[in-house]
Amino acid sequence: MTFPYRIGVDENGLGARLGPMIVTAVLARVDERGSRTLGRKLPKRIRADLDDSKRLVSHGDVRLAEAWARSLSPGTPRSPQALLDTLLLESKRTLSEPCPSHVKSQCWNARGEDFQADSELCQRIEKQREALAERGVTLVSAVSSVWCTKRLNEARERGVNRFVADLHAMEALVLSLRERARDNVVATCGKVGGIGSYGKFFGPLNGVLHSVVEEGHKQSRYYFPSVGELHFVRDADASNPLVMLASLVGKYVRELLMARIVRFYPEHGEGDASPSGYHDPVSDAFVERTLLARHNRRVPDTCFERARAAEQLVKPRVRAERA
Repeated sequence: MTFPYRIGVDENGLGARLGPMIVTAVLARVDERGSRTLGRKLPKRIRADLDDSKRLVSHGDVRLAEAWARSLSPGTPRSPQALLDTLLLESKRTLSEPCPSHVKSQCWNARGEDFQADSELCQRIEKQREALAERGVTLVSAVSSVWCTKRLNEARERGVNRFVADLHAMEALVLSLRERARDNVVATCGKVGGIGSYGKFFGPLNGVLHSVVEEGHKQSRYYFPSVGELHFVRDADASNPLVMLASLVGKYVRELLMARIVRFYPEHGEGDASPSGYHDPVSDAFVERTLLARHNRRVPDTCFERARAAEQLVKPRVRAERA
């Protein structure tokens, strides 16, 4: 069975200490050539700009990821916030509504933001997009789900750990893009934790009629008559071009929102190394340096740092480098 629409889904920030977890999906329309293109290694010229995000971008330099995000945005957004508005699954209003009023600007103050990718880079990415279309892969859109620290901590209190939150976000994104496509899809998602059998952890797809095609350590596949196929593939962000692209866009969104958190605290000086939010010495120092400021500004711990309790449901996936 073949479907004309493909989706790639991946997460960024799953294992971070600070900042949001971002789950992103990219929708593409494919023909027979496109199916072959997605099933093999991309030409070297395209891989220079579309590959494993860990190889192409880094903390503090996500210009390439920004250029891809701008390319996938409808219209011509004039600011990072305008771009973010086109990418979000949940609206900014919905995401910021639970925030304490005096803390809201920690995540949602866009003052001073500007694009970093220059016109030459953006034009190059447009040519890459055209090259993919010539090979039967027409990129349609991208959408990101934001799970802020507060949302992740509250989910934990309900018994939903970060791995299951990641899975539920993937499901919601696939359903959203399936609605946009108005046709069944084949969605490839990065493997979530150590899960082999996903059915008992489904959220948005819980109760939706489906059959198990395959369940294993490397890959688990499911068929939903009303949705299409969902594939959970180990290391998909290093092999599937649409998953790679989802990871790149998600990297940009996470860096944008993490930078807002850093700017919220004047204790972080211009000469200080910028914290990534992961478990590293720079981020640890940022947590310590902002302790008094957070106390004085009444920033709840649950809005700043993720709960550290051990995850009980699934074994974390091990990666050589963080997403």
